[in-house]
Amino acid sequence: MRVRIVLAVLAVAGLAACTPGPGSSPSPSGSASTSPSPSGPGGTGSATAKPTPSVPQPTPGRGDAELSIIVKPSATAAALSYTLVCKGGVPAPESHHPTAAAACAALQKNPGLLTRTPRPADQVCDQRYGGPQTATVTGTVDGVNIDSTYKLTDGCEIAAWAAAADVLGSSGAGS
Repeated sequence: MRVRIVLAVLAVAGLAACTPGPGSSPSPSGSASTSPSPSGPGGTGSATAKPTPSVPQPTPGRGDAELSIIVKPSATAAALSYTLVCKGGVPAPESHHPTAAAACAALQKNPGLLTRTPRPADQVCDQRYGGPQTATVTGTVDGVNIDSTYKLTDGCEIAAWAAAADVLGSSGAGS
């Protein structure tokens, strides 16, 4: 009987510890908040905050681009050369690209798509080989100079290629 009472007391104490009560977590305004409420100007915050995404979402751009794209299927194959010119996210007549509309739309949605930063030395990448393809992209997107290279030598490079596939005009591995 005593064991049941002790277990009941522990269970109630555990629930009480998990349930916010008055005064348990003050809001930014200094008063206690016991129910979720949306934050807004002068709001009291929210008891259930949504996690902030670790990757910032791209800000749409103007969709203006002038790019030269060279894709080399293998070391011995002839290179494929594309020209992509976008105005307001729409391909211009001088574009010579297999997926020009998709490429211009992708660049307008995410103008930083082709901006590659050096990979941190401690970044772990899958050790898988995606193929001998390489690609080089030079030019401008919304006035920002682009000079990026792509290859399929490991998981990180394969992911970068896949993200830029609409612009590269090729899916990379297996294409």
